[in-house]
Amino acid sequence: MTTNISLDGRTVVAVENDGGEVGSDTRMTFTQDGSRLSATYSGGDVVEGHLVGTLVDGEWDVRYVQLNREGETATGHSVGSVEEGSDGRVRIEDEWEWESKPGGGRSVLEEVRE
Repeated sequence: MTTNISLDGRTVVAVENDGGEVGSDTRMTFTQDGSRLSATYSGGDVVEGHLVGTLVDGEWDVRYVQLNREGETATGHSVGSVEEGSDGRVRIEDEWEWESKPGGGRSVLEEVRE
């Protein structure tokens, strides 16, 4: 695992997401200052989403809130690992759970280059 990865300015999409609303049409763009991490995201089933948490030694711990196309809000928690591939793109593998409703799952997010 690569340490000291910064997600600042990077954009990712979900390539796998079991049971979640974030999908391949959802673009998540990050801001990072030290270990503090935040992101805004939208697209697909998500009208607007916000994520905040920490990234320390390649491990993230974040909470998120989002609004879907049906006008429903949802909140949740995610923990996972952030790695940088040989091509320099990041890959995030995490386990998440809703806090506002039952359910959870696993997801894989990968960086897209504009």
